[in-house]
Amino acid sequence: MSNGSKWCRGCGRDVPLSGLAADRNRGDGLQPRCRGCVAAYGAEHYRRRQAARGKAVKEKVDVPVGHKLCRQCGEVKSHGDWHKNATASDGLSTRCKACRAVQGRASHLKRSYGITEAQRDEMIASQDGLCVICRLGPAEHVDHDHQTGRVRGVLCFSCNAALGQFKDRPDVIRRAAAYVEGNLWKPTIVAQGVYRQPS
Repeated sequence: MSNGSKWCRGCGRDVPLSGLAADRNRGDGLQPRCRGCVAAYGAEHYRRRQAARGKAVKEKVDVPVGHKLCRQCGEVKSHGDWHKNATASDGLSTRCKACRAVQGRASHLKRSYGITEAQRDEMIASQDGLCVICRLGPAEHVDHDHQTGRVRGVLCFSCNAALGQFKDRPDVIRRAAAYVEGNLWKPTIVAQGVYRQPS
């Protein structure tokens, strides 16, 4: 030990005294290895113990400042890609926004319709990727019977919205179809405010 530094047994370099932890059992009151070497040794020892128990050990990933590792997708992303969480030690949620969105969609399908993403994708494939009603738009929105909860198919946005506007009433939908086809009664104006009844 000289000039405010000490040689580290682990990495073999002179380290400032502030880089060594205290050890009352040593003559100089400092550990023989620097803090970095002690941490690396402890992490390696922990990994060996966990492997001996048959447990998987997550490898340490170097994360730059202003970034965080998502344990779900394994990607290092900037803090802007995370939701805030006041209760977490770093103030950020445990999963990135993208992973939370994927899990949110999956749980929404299960909670709302009782189906998985795989089942929904299978339905879309059986419909050739097109809306069941118009056969033009992409199948994107799961449609279900609001009374029984049974899933009927996957529709495009427009057809799904139209069913909602018609309040799922088949009688109204049939009248709308007849109206579009020109089969409904259309009053003929004879004079202002006077209509001729159909014969």
